This record gives sequence, structure tokens and C-alpha cells, in this order.
Amino acid sequence: MDPRDHACLDGTLSPAVRFRALAAVAAYLRCPACAGGLRPGGARLACGRGHSFDVARHGYVNLTAGRAGPGTGDTAAMVAARGTFLGRGHYRPLAEALRALAVQHDPGAPGLVADLAAGTGHYLSGVLEALPHRHGVCLDLSVPALRRAARSHPRAAAVGADIWQPLPLAACSVTLALSIFGPRNAAETARVLRPGGSLIMATPGSAHLGELRQPLGLIGIDKQKLRRISGAYRDWAQSGLTSVNYQLSLDHADLAALVTMGPSARHISPESLVTRIRALPSPVTVTVDVQFRVFQRRERHARP
Repeated sequence: MDPRDHACLDGTLSPAVRFRALAAVAAYLRCPACAGGLRPGGARLACGRGHSFDVARHGYVNLTAGRAGPGTGDTAAMVAARGTFLGRGHYRPLAEALRALAVQHDPGAPGLVADLAAGTGHYLSGVLEALPHRHGVCLDLSVPALRRAARSHPRAAAVGADIWQPLPLAACSVTLALSIFGPRNAAETARVLRPGGSLIMATPGSAHLGELRQPLGLIGIDKQKLRRISGAYRDWAQSGLTSVNYQLSLDHADLAALVTMGPSARHISPESLVTRIRALPSPVTVTVDVQFRVFQRRERHARP
């Protein structure tokens, strides 16, 4: 297995290293209760008004402040399946394309790499390996995902946040934002992204996992997705489109992990999934079709 698939994902990061990563990004974080600055102290982050947030023993801090949006965090089973599938290198070409785009579009100015709905931190880890001068933050709603993200890279902090809500980040604190198959909040991304910064977004193409949709009952590709993205980011400058297309040969265990890690798992019972997978040959050829878009934040998006 290619060691790049395990870039700092072996779980050996010490609590001290995890806390240092969190302390390094604390200056960019904001209190979800009052929007004040946060400072690390002991095993918590606190603002000047006395709001404090404990750092979990796994190394992440939850800054959702009890606010719930329409999103649903990934379950422990989904997170474990994602770790298994990505760890086998099946999406390595996607991670490599993302790293190349990150290097190309990094403006060099101060700021974080923020992975929005980062999951396990897999993709952010690869980007940070390619940008050794950067620190990053994994933002996610799922506690199981945050536990893994906190040990994804020595320069990655894991922060509990709902992408649909105001992000616990200072205005203009991010130089590079990542949105990899996750929900998108254009207004909040514009607020936290500095002028000259870039948003790299990955969305499935029309052929993505096409061989599995009918036999496994996967959720289809939303035909209006690109229209909604164009509308939400109409005031942004789009600088490029990168398509990554290739085929995988997946056995039944791979198929189970692939389905379990994604949103289709919420609509298929484990028993039904096993039955449907058994009806397929092993291995089966599956198409990966993903599009990367790069958006630049314009000056007029700035917030006070």
C-alpha cells in the first residue's frame, strides 16, 4: 500500500502534538457564543467573556454551542468505513489532484487551510503535506469524524462546527478552503476566506459510481446541483475545472465500505446492502468521475 494513503493517519500523534495543532490555529478561531477571540489554556479554549470549551481527550474541541442545522453528522460506522476505503488507496488520484490544485492556488498570504465538512481529515492531511508552511482546521459535525481528524496530521486541528451555521472562524482567516463532497455555505465561506484566497470544491460527475446505482440502490446524482452551485457562487471568479476519471476493481468488502461511508447508507439497511452486494460479481468494475472547481473570493465579499 502506498504510504501516502496513510499520511499521518496511523493514530500515533501524541496528545501534546494534537493540542499544539489546536493552539496554533486558536488565533483564527472565534467563540460561537459571542464571536470573541479564543485562547488556549489548560485543556480548554476560552474567550474574554468567560465562555470556555473543553478540549476532548481525543484532541478536538466542539464549537457548535448546541446550535443544530439541517445537517446530520456521520455515524461511527460511516467514519470507520471511510477510513477503511480511503486507507486502501481507492481515491488516491482524487487526493493527488487536490494536492496539485492546492499548491497551484495557494496565495502565499497568512491564513489557514480550512476543510469544510472534513470527515476524517484524509484530504486535508494530503494538502498539508504539500503545503508545509500551512496549518489547517478540520470542521465537521460528527464526533466520530472529529476523533479521527484530530490525529490526521500534526498541523491539523479538529473543530466541531455545523457548516450550515456561522463558522467559528474569524473573517478573512482562511487562505484556502476545501469542500470535498460536502455541504456548501457560500456566504460563510466568503466571510472567512481572505481576498485572493481560493475555494476548491469537489463534486461527483454524471458517471460517478454509475455501475452501482441501480443494483445497490444508491442515491442518484442531483441534476440541479451544478445549477445551484453556479447560482450560489455567481459573484465568485471560477478559475478552472479539473476532471478526474478512472475505473476501480472492487471486491465485495470494498463495495460494503464504499456504500457504508456515504449518504446512501442512511437509506439502505445493513441486511439489504449485504444481499444486494452478494448478487454482484467480485470484483466489479466501478467508475470514479469527479470534478474539481476552483473559485476565487473577490474583494467585495469582505466582511468587517
